[in-house]
Amino acid sequence: MSGRIPQTPIALLLSFVWAAALGIGYWNGDVQFLDRAEGALTDLRLLARGERAAPDLVTIVAIDDDTVAKRGGYPLPRADLAGIIEKIASYEPRAIAVDLLLLDQGKDGADAALAQALGKRPSAIAAAAVFPDAIQILEADDKSALARLPRAEKFLRPLPMFAEHAVVGVVNLTTDKSGTPRGIPLLVRTSDKVELAFPLRVAALAAGQDPVIDADSVRLAGRNIPTDIDHVLPLAYYGPRGTVPTVSAASVLDGEVARAAIRDRIVVIGVTVTGGGDVFPTPFDPVMPGVEIVATAIDHLMTGGGILRDRSTRLADAILAVALTLAVVGLLAWRRSAAGLLSIAALMAIWAVANYVAFSHGIWLSAALPIAAAAPPAILFGSIQLWLNRRQAQYFAMKSDLLQQFQAPALNKWLTGNPAFLLKPRHQDAAIIFIDLSGFTALSETLDIDAGLALLKDFHTLVDDEVEAHSGIITSFLGDGAMILFGLPEATADDARKASRCAVTLCNRVAQWINSLPPPIATRTGFKVGAHFGPIVASRLGGSYQHITATGDTVNVASRLMEVAAKQRAALALSDDLLQRAGPASALFESGTLTGPSETLIRGRTRPLTVWLWRNDSGGSSNPPTPRSSGF
Repeated sequence: MSGRIPQTPIALLLSFVWAAALGIGYWNGDVQFLDRAEGALTDLRLLARGERAAPDLVTIVAIDDDTVAKRGGYPLPRADLAGIIEKIASYEPRAIAVDLLLLDQGKDGADAALAQALGKRPSAIAAAAVFPDAIQILEADDKSALARLPRAEKFLRPLPMFAEHAVVGVVNLTTDKSGTPRGIPLLVRTSDKVELAFPLRVAALAAGQDPVIDADSVRLAGRNIPTDIDHVLPLAYYGPRGTVPTVSAASVLDGEVARAAIRDRIVVIGVTVTGGGDVFPTPFDPVMPGVEIVATAIDHLMTGGGILRDRSTRLADAILAVALTLAVVGLLAWRRSAAGLLSIAALMAIWAVANYVAFSHGIWLSAALPIAAAAPPAILFGSIQLWLNRRQAQYFAMKSDLLQQFQAPALNKWLTGNPAFLLKPRHQDAAIIFIDLSGFTALSETLDIDAGLALLKDFHTLVDDEVEAHSGIITSFLGDGAMILFGLPEATADDARKASRCAVTLCNRVAQWINSLPPPIATRTGFKVGAHFGPIVASRLGGSYQHITATGDTVNVASRLMEVAAKQRAALALSDDLLQRAGPASALFESGTLTGPSETLIRGRTRPLTVWLWRNDSGGSSNPPTPRSSGF
């Protein structure tokens, strides 16, 4: 015990250092390897939160398939675009936002008409930032609030004649590694200037005020809007495409749109035509139009109804990651048992629920950071504990050595004379028996290690004696259970009868053995047996160390029949196939009570199986009050 004393403080100290380093890096925005996991977990939370109605503030006018079909192609002629804006302006919107790059002169000579249309209502048009392959950060001696902004090489700006009649904003989005936009960079910088993002320009235009840029927020129309690192506005999608009210540009030109859909609203004109290319994957829609993402950002800026993720939430994430890591490691050090594991599971469940509740109320706490902080120390510390626990290691070593000793003598003799036996798999009929102790796993938690090992050894010896007496072989001992096969090394016509007699004697012997155990053990221990006859594939498995086994549906059914026996409170559940093969000479008719047949659904099979149940008339218990399912 004294050797384990320093483990806990050392583990807690190292865990604190790891979690704190990760938290500080996350707070500074330098832990990018978590982005993919955080994106996936964010998608799950958004889907769990469900769709929400968008604020009644923005209308999208979509240059969609219908518009392109009616106007003869895409890109839309400038005259048609001017007509759309003219019509929208006549309905007196609060602002018009054109999410299109008007970089070149139009081919139809309608640029002047388009410029005049832009001047009829407060309007904004899009520009784009061009970044180098490796994004550069500004010089380290720049200590301003804008020091971390990525530097663009240049801006692609609209024609001056359009910029004279409308404000210009940068329309770039920030996507994660999956391509999903997670935020809108509100500020973009070149070497000599800083440009506002398109959504921020539109929101300022609609509010009638210029925004004020603070260190970690933007102030607009008397409202403070917190931003993430680098002045990124986090996005919380309302739903799939069409969640933000959308009308077709063709309907606008045809005068089919109600004035109320545009009047005193922000109107965003953008492309949704199939093949337009301006689409992004989101949790609600794999091909969300970019114009709807822009409209979502405008909604967030105008209403403050987005999701909060800023320096304060990142600090809370870092503190929570450290606390959760120390709590998990502390619980592991307290007791590495069922109670300790349940406590850890409960703690993680509470954290997950709290994280989701915060997210559904508009606070974006990280889900990936606490997991990344807590999991490695917990796994490492748990592994070291297992390695240093000598008694536990001895238990597993003794159990492994014990199980390796069980091999049928007849099979050993056969392999000596036939070394190539089953080098090639062999298809044949065979009888399969599975037996399993019920309640032993729970019982072993309360027993001394040596006592549990002695109990298993007695059980294995009993099974081995009965199987050998009936000329069967044990293909494997799996902890507190065994798989028994009749038909190797050679199949005989008597295999089913031998299997039925072995199953009966096993039930009787195991019941007697359990009744001989001390009452605290006997009352918590039971058994179940399943038996079936049918085709199998006998083969060798393994590399340098091989073992003989059988596979196939017959094996699976025999294993599942134990569940039927446990459910029906019977000692043995066997298939009609085995009973018919065993014949009237079967021991099943000589003792106990045989009931059936009944058509029973077996887990994992679509068709029912004819099953018989056998019970020991001596009154021996076959199952404890709450039998567990077989581990086979």
